[in-house]
Amino acid sequence: MELEVKTLDGAVAGTVALSDEIFGLDPRADILQRVVRWQLAKRQAGTHKALTRTEVTKTGKKMYRQKGTGGARHGNKAAPQFRGGGKAFGPVVRSHEHDLPKKVRALGLKLALSAKAKGANIVVLDEAVAAEAKTKALKTKLAALGLTNALIIDGANPQDQFRLAARAIPQIDVLPVQGINVYDILRRDTLVLTKAAVSALEERFK
Repeated sequence: MELEVKTLDGAVAGTVALSDEIFGLDPRADILQRVVRWQLAKRQAGTHKALTRTEVTKTGKKMYRQKGTGGARHGNKAAPQFRGGGKAFGPVVRSHEHDLPKKVRALGLKLALSAKAKGANIVVLDEAVAAEAKTKALKTKLAALGLTNALIIDGANPQDQFRLAARAIPQIDVLPVQGINVYDILRRDTLVLTKAAVSALEERFK
């Protein structure tokens, strides 16, 4: 598969060949769903917590005599049935992370890239470089390329001026190639790869 390489100014800067082993696979929604679910579960905080009866501050003194009141027999105000008492079987701090084989994760990334290529939603840039960190100027150039909702993947070290200029543009994300992931690819309409990112991806999946 060959795509035109464009500059930020909209000019054509040659072509690049994309590997069919990475960008030409048939779609598999089930694999993509597994990888996205794994990603979201891994980043879930899991910091929800409720106090149990051993953690609330309540008296342990018996409230009234054991017999003769006509009521149930109780001995601790921290019991779950009382207002202000501890929570029975409440949420605890835990990790929501689960395992996913590396081969499935790698396949999921290839399938996400292939899905964008199949839908003609991949743009290849010569380089992602800005003369200065000006959001307005960069936003104008991206809009001229039709990039209003896009994920931009650069090489290992994206240029600071470009990254800072893009930071304030809504629905535009910039990531280094080592941070590329299925969820971010799918949540944006267009995937933008620099030539450095294409080379790094092909090297990664050799």
